[in-house]
Formats: sequence, structure tokens, C-alpha cells
Amino acid sequence: MAERAVQVGVFLTHQQPAGRDPLRALDEQLQLLRAARDGGLDSVFAGQHHLPESFSHIQPLPWLARVAAEAGGMRIGTGIHLLALHNPVDTAESYAGLDVVAGGRSVFGVGLGYRETEYAAFGIDPRDKVRRFTGNLRIVRELWSGEDVHADLPWCRLDGVRATTLPASAPPVWMAANSDGAVRRAARLADTWMINPHATTATVRRQLGLFHDERARHGRGPLGELPLMREVYCAPTRERAVELARPFLGAKYEVYADWGQDRVLPGNESFRTGYDDLAADRFVIGTPEDCLAALLPWRDEIGVDHLVLRTDWAGMPVADALASLDLLCREVAPVLRAAPAARPEPAGGAADRAR
Repeated sequence: MAERAVQVGVFLTHQQPAGRDPLRALDEQLQLLRAARDGGLDSVFAGQHHLPESFSHIQPLPWLARVAAEAGGMRIGTGIHLLALHNPVDTAESYAGLDVVAGGRSVFGVGLGYRETEYAAFGIDPRDKVRRFTGNLRIVRELWSGEDVHADLPWCRLDGVRATTLPASAPPVWMAANSDGAVRRAARLADTWMINPHATTATVRRQLGLFHDERARHGRGPLGELPLMREVYCAPTRERAVELARPFLGAKYEVYADWGQDRVLPGNESFRTGYDDLAADRFVIGTPEDCLAALLPWRDEIGVDHLVLRTDWAGMPVADALASLDLLCREVAPVLRAAPAARPEPAGGAADRAR
């Protein structure tokens, strides 16, 4: 098994209750960024939604450009850009610019998204989203290559154009995926699968078999990195961690249920359940020891080598988020990084057995 050093990052979506003072919210998010930077974390990620109704947040490009100014040597990434909704030329040029601003340390995280409201707002038929997504990803990558690019699509016509706005270094493409079909798509088209925080460990373990087998089936080379997002809250006692995290994390997943996030997961998973059932095998809430007990198997058994931890949810007082982040930086991240991640070789036939 190949081994790779482990990185630990933080997810700062900048998601806030609708109507909250945006300047105060920005200041608080920058406090979290500085704490993550000064605490030695390796990366910072932000996501994207349009018309989020219950929440508000700055779109990732202006937010991550602001983040890059204070992130030091941290990697800067999107988790995720809704690629099918946007023009690929604008995407390629904008995220090339972000990579330059970030000193060549950006990650281009992409995904389909799932909210009908967003597709309707952009005048896109959701039945066409996979075609748009794959076509846009091809165009973005070809534009970043600096070579001539051709496209004859209903939403984009290119006749041998060549981009002059290029990234400082080609950002790796991390693809979010929830369904089995999307996991296989990530194996074929992306540099890696950005494992979501919503699925249970059991679901992820099964889908990793699909992912590795699909890569092998298409002759893909060795996997460069395997990132995982998780909802994490750390406190001196388990009871205190649950007390502080539960109201805000539970409310977030109630909104996810309203949006239909659980409908894109495989099987019959539902977010319309009690918090304890929802948290089991999914959230990481407790003491530093509890957090390590939940996170180390991802490194040692599954081969995850980049853990992106979200410890701040809409409405949570910034002091509580900072307290969790402090423990994660001081007592959790150093242990996670103390040993390399084992990268299991693909288990032949796992995908076929799981079908």
C-alpha cells in the first residue's frame, strides 16, 4: 500500500442566518480563518449555493479571494462550485484567477448540485445537468491547458480559442458525489472524489469500492489524494460538545431535508429523523479523544489523507466555534498528521459485488 502525509483543513462556508449583519458575519468568519491559520491547519474550503432561502452566504469567489489574503500557506478550495449552472469560460478564467491569488495552491472542487430552485433560476433543465457538467469540465480543463479549444454546445461555442488567463498551476479537480452513479463519474473524470459529510461511514466504505474499481476499469493512475469532509465539534466533555453543536447542526440538516439533500444519497437514507439517529455514524461530536477515535479509522483503514472539518454552522456563536477549532488545532490535527494515511489498493470486483 502506498502511503501519503495527512493534511487537515477547515470548511468555512460563511453560511449565516438570513438577514444577519453581513459585516459582522464577515469579521467572525475571518476570526475563524486566522485561528485555523495560526493553529497550523493546511487548507480552507468554501461552498456554493444560490438563493439559499433559510441561509445567506457570500459566493465562494469573492470570499476565497478575501481568504487568500490572510491564509498564509494554506490551500484554498471550493467545496463545491456548481459547474453545470455556470458558463465554462467564465468559470475557467475566474478560478484561474483565484489560483493566482492563492499562489498556485487552489483546489477546484466541483459537483452537480441537487436543488431544483437553482436550476430553475439559471433556466436549465435538470435532466440536462450531467451533460452540461461533463461538457463544462472538459472545456475548463482544456482552457487551462493553454491549447486551442473547440466546443459546439447549445450553451457554449468555441472555435479554436486559446485562453490567456491561466492558473499558476493546474488546480486538482475534486468532485463531490453522493449517488453510486456520481461516485463512478468522479472516478472517471476527476482527480479524486471529495467524500461528502452527509453519508454514513458504512455507505462511504461501500462506495469507495465502486470508486477504486471504476478508476481501475478506466486505466486511471494512482490516486493522488483522498479528501473527506466531516461535521465535527470538539469540547472538553462529550456532553458539552453535544450541548453546543446539536441546536445548530440539527437545524442545518433540517434545512438540508427541506432542500432534498438526502434524496440524492443512495438507498433510503433520510434526514427526517431524530438528531441521535442522524448523528450516529455520521457526525463527530465529543472530546478530542472521541474525535480521534472517529477520525483515525478514516486515515488508517480507508486511506483518507486530507480531512476537511466543518465546526461552524449558521447561528452558532463565534466564540463556541473558535473553542472547538482551538481544540481541533491543538489536540486533534497533530495526531491525525502524526502518521501517513494507508492507501489500500483497489479491491478487484468490489464494484460488481456492490451492484
